[in-house]
Amino acid sequence: MAGTAFQKIYTKLNQITKATCSVTATGIGYEELATVSGRLAQVVKIIGDTVTLQIFSGTENIGTDAEVIFFGRPPTLKVGEQLSGRFFNAYGDPIDGGPAIEGKEVEIGGPSVNPVRRMEPSEFIATGIAGIDLNNPLVTGQKIPFFADPDQPYNQVMATVALRAQSDKIILGGMGLSNDDYLFYKSTFENAGVIDKIISFVNTTDDPPVERLLVPDMALAAAEYFALEKNEKVLVLLTDLTLYCDALSIVSNRMDQIPSKDSMPGSLYSDLAKIYEKAVQFPDGGSITIIAVTTISGGDITHAIPDNTGYITEGQLFLRKDTDIGKVIIDPARSLSRLKTKVMGIKTRADHPKVMETSVRLNADALKAKTKMENGFDLTDYEERAMKFSHDYANQILAIDVNIGPEEMLDVTWGLFQKYFTREEVAIKEEFMKLYWKKA
Repeated sequence: MAGTAFQKIYTKLNQITKATCSVTATGIGYEELATVSGRLAQVVKIIGDTVTLQIFSGTENIGTDAEVIFFGRPPTLKVGEQLSGRFFNAYGDPIDGGPAIEGKEVEIGGPSVNPVRRMEPSEFIATGIAGIDLNNPLVTGQKIPFFADPDQPYNQVMATVALRAQSDKIILGGMGLSNDDYLFYKSTFENAGVIDKIISFVNTTDDPPVERLLVPDMALAAAEYFALEKNEKVLVLLTDLTLYCDALSIVSNRMDQIPSKDSMPGSLYSDLAKIYEKAVQFPDGGSITIIAVTTISGGDITHAIPDNTGYITEGQLFLRKDTDIGKVIIDPARSLSRLKTKVMGIKTRADHPKVMETSVRLNADALKAKTKMENGFDLTDYEERAMKFSHDYANQILAIDVNIGPEEMLDVTWGLFQKYFTREEVAIKEEFMKLYWKKA
């Protein structure tokens, strides 16, 4: 062994697997970075003086005499205002051709905020997507996923949220993005003129899958800087956490750990909770809100990834293809924001809760009518009107391309009530009827 005060160098590996190697070493820390034959690696297990390293790009052509150099620290990110408007890889290095970042170096992947420092979330975040803002409004400091089939346009939805959301900073953590997706985000942000408030950490399909494991921690380290040091409202968008979990599975399998449900590691719950629990509202006004994408193959929400996610998060937003209108919608029947009552009618217009409840009720009546019709039964006049309402409601409110403000979405929904129903059928209390039921 040799090295400087900060680096320890070893030249004998004990064991090599597809993604890991082990070396006899002392004074090494968990999650510490190293290079093995020049390839970046990270400490993933320490038993006695046997240290196991995960090599991000794999162990192919690495021999037992490879040189292992320990950095003496876990992964870090340089934080500061210079991060704004930039694109970085999973290690925090620029990939947009711009200069390296100068700033304070912080460790990534630290503990969640002490509960004593947390405030109850209470500020409304308008996403500009009416299907979210009407039925399941989001709150600063909330953690919530989109559940979506892999072929749905969830990246377009996330980009829309980034463009429309009322936040000081948007931080994108892209895991397993195709090059097309990466360029889509980059051009969308640049063309909209909002690039200066967006920071992106990207792992593409061309990069080693294991590098995805660093992306959420990089994004959240940047988020904590702006929320804590600058008291800013920060929105963190993570896509796709299913690919993150797949990378966890790759690592645990290569380390010969016994898999749990659906080939996932036994640590899946705590691995996901470590990310989501970074969502927080601080007393001084700064906040971190986390919206993630969890793709669900074949719509199976009992799979370990969405199943564990549902226990950790405060609801979910469900994307579904509506065959009647030929568009992807935010499904009101399967979506839920558990914190919405903290802002609906309080930080939004007073009629908001009643409009939401009534639209969901009338839409449910339409779904029952559709089932009845498909089974060959005749429909009542009310049921036929409910189905027409449901079609327009999906097209003008629930579709993901409907980008209108909170006031307008309420007015549009009132207009649909009046177009298809009587006052008695709508049954909203009179004080709101007087204000919003327009006389013909």
